[in-house]
Amino acid sequence: MKLNKELFKDQFLEKLMTMHVKSLEETSNAERYRTLSSLVRDYISKKWIASDQHYQQEGSKQVYYLSIEFLIGRMLGMNLLNLGIYDLCKEALAELGISLDVLEKAEEDPGLGNGGLGRLAACYLDSMAAESLPGHGCSLRYRYGFFEQKIVNGYQVEVPDNWLDQGFPWEFKRSDQTVSVNFGGNIRVVSNDKLRYLHENYDTVFAVPYDVPILGYKNDTINTLRIWSAEASEENFICSTADMLDCVTSMEYTKTVESLSSVLYPDDSAYEGKVLRLKQHYFLVSASLQSIIKNYKQRALPLDHLADYIAIHINDTHPALAIPEMMRILIDVEEMGWDEAWKITVNIFSYTNHTVLPEALEKWPIDMIQNLLPRLYLIINEMNERFCHELWNRYPGDWDKIRSMAIISDHTIHMANLAIVGSHSVNGVAQIHTEILKTRVMNQFHQFYPTRFNNKTNGVAHRRWLLKINPRLSSLLNESIGSSWISHPCDLLKILKYADDHVFQEKLARIKRYNKSRLAEHIRDVQGIRIDVDSIFDSHIKRIHGYKRQTMNVFHIMHLYNLLRENPDLDIIPRTFIFGGKAAPGYHLAKQTIKLINTLATVINKDKSIRDKIKVVFIENYNVTMAELIIPATNVSEQIPTASQEACGTGNMKFMMNGAITIGTLDGANIEIRNVVGDNNIVFFGLTANEVLELHEHGGYNPWDVYNKDERIKTVLDQLINGFFPVGTDEFKSLFESFLYHNDQFFVLKDFASYADAQLRLDQQYRNRNQWLSMCVHNIAHSGKFSGDRTFTEYAMDVWNMNPTISPQCYCSNDDKFTSRLHGCAFTSKLQQTISSNNIHVPH
Repeated sequence: MKLNKELFKDQFLEKLMTMHVKSLEETSNAERYRTLSSLVRDYISKKWIASDQHYQQEGSKQVYYLSIEFLIGRMLGMNLLNLGIYDLCKEALAELGISLDVLEKAEEDPGLGNGGLGRLAACYLDSMAAESLPGHGCSLRYRYGFFEQKIVNGYQVEVPDNWLDQGFPWEFKRSDQTVSVNFGGNIRVVSNDKLRYLHENYDTVFAVPYDVPILGYKNDTINTLRIWSAEASEENFICSTADMLDCVTSMEYTKTVESLSSVLYPDDSAYEGKVLRLKQHYFLVSASLQSIIKNYKQRALPLDHLADYIAIHINDTHPALAIPEMMRILIDVEEMGWDEAWKITVNIFSYTNHTVLPEALEKWPIDMIQNLLPRLYLIINEMNERFCHELWNRYPGDWDKIRSMAIISDHTIHMANLAIVGSHSVNGVAQIHTEILKTRVMNQFHQFYPTRFNNKTNGVAHRRWLLKINPRLSSLLNESIGSSWISHPCDLLKILKYADDHVFQEKLARIKRYNKSRLAEHIRDVQGIRIDVDSIFDSHIKRIHGYKRQTMNVFHIMHLYNLLRENPDLDIIPRTFIFGGKAAPGYHLAKQTIKLINTLATVINKDKSIRDKIKVVFIENYNVTMAELIIPATNVSEQIPTASQEACGTGNMKFMMNGAITIGTLDGANIEIRNVVGDNNIVFFGLTANEVLELHEHGGYNPWDVYNKDERIKTVLDQLINGFFPVGTDEFKSLFESFLYHNDQFFVLKDFASYADAQLRLDQQYRNRNQWLSMCVHNIAHSGKFSGDRTFTEYAMDVWNMNPTISPQCYCSNDDKFTSRLHGCAFTSKLQQTISSNNIHVPH
């Protein structure tokens, strides 16, 4: 029976009474949220089963995306949207006196991720399902997530994020698919007709899967995010009244086991934290691969054709142990020979690198792997021996090159090297990032494997980051160009014909102001800070890190404040600076940056002499839900990392989709955004990537020179330590010293003058209302290129050798091989029609 409002209301009320044994009037919003979620689960379940059966019957190749985190955000609204029943449910609930908006706010953000890596993975799950691609995610079910950030007296304080306290209605526990993961012990070699490696005296942890449905947009495709929870083996739990010590020991053991899936990114500043991280990584990959192989064998397909039906993607190096773990399963369990197992493994795995920062390229001490994963160590060692033999044959006598490329060197296992050697594809996530990998960071590997490296510029889920979070803008787009952009994001190009249309511009301006008023209301209610809705909302929301350069933004705000203190009549457009993000618990300078932002906010926001021309707000516990409120309200998007060090960025894409203008460095996807919107619709400044890399390699930069020559820099740096702020003079001493005594690692002072000039240009551009609104339209129109749909179509065809149900793409690939494979596809002709029928100029 087709769902209608009356049927939905009947089902909702029946479900509510069954679950809570209460009348509608007696229930709380939390109970109503759980009722609605349960009802939507019922709608999902049948489609989910049908999707899985379809994949099995069709013999479809399936992709498994392994990531240590998936920052999926609230799911109720997106599930209703993807089912195509959002408006129906909203109207039906309203007739019952219930606000769907209120119920959506009752949902907790799942604590399954933290930053850009996890949000990217979540966007890709959305796109895979939207493209009808059989693609699933694998991760851990973190009991307490990363942490909940509290701001106390300006400092970040970490408290457990108890997001599972009321349960997670979108997960389905699959106890019958529990697998065992083994740690420690020893390896015994047995020789009968062939060598066998027996793992003995190990500790066993049970991996219990919880499945979360991932819905495609109105296409009946439902994929799976499988998250693993660690549980203790009952065999190791001994408790008797005769010996209470046994009970204590057993409880300690249980606590230790459960810590495996307790917290995302445990503090690894001490040895025990490093061990826990390594155990998490292996727990994820071992459980996932055992499940993948088991499911594959149930399809009665030949094991030697595994790579024809399975693709496994490693999202950064955290899951790189999947490569030797696959070898272990194929050799020890399936009794394959090394060569056959290795060929299958390399053809199955592909690897995305997300960083050029040395500290982010994971390395593990040999003894840690030996003690914790003795069989995997033997396999990694064999991989290393064979690879080094290949290197010797290619570069005889070049020990320095062999040492730098080896999987094992200097008593350390290099996970990026392992991932490259064990995968058939290695990609960067933006054109400049990939070039840096190929020409610098991984140049030796690129020379050795010239066909293995490729670029896949990141994309985001435009259905969440535009359709869902900005319904008024979405409605304007629908009434102006139709709704085809929802499935075919390149169709956003059609709004270019309205770029200079004053009527359209005014509608866009009203939508932006409405979104700003919503954010201003939230800030007022939560923090008691009143901000000017007509000021420029300038947002810098992302992980707090030195290379993200929140400090440069802060120094510019301090400079503006100094100017206003000298001259309150200074002619500037009022500006509200919005920050949000978490610092890693052990990252002192990042936590000091948060303290500095909050201290500056206190000083500026209380100073009546500057007439509210600038305000500073730090959003506590920044997460997906807060991003969904901030991004549609933003006028200026701060994307100002040290050039060469931001692999791509995806916040920049989300902001442009919602009509914000980027101020940024020539780094990551900023460059590709500039290439499509044009120099007139973005604001750039600062050193180039090559200039930064040259300074790192050859020196020639002294921050004291900037300090002594630029009075603005000298003033703001001195204010960190001269009593300007109402804190002890030593409070920000470590920050001060990081710039002058530790050589300004991220070139904040070096780029400051250029940044300040760019901010002046931006101020002048904002004064020309029509020009600014035209810039906003250009950004929205060209944002379709940065949809995850485009990215995953590229992955599917270029990396995994799959043929998804392709949606129209944007002019987004310079890869002739990719373009030729698309020739004749439906979206190719549709894209050409979109461009030609709207007289669109495609920049090169």
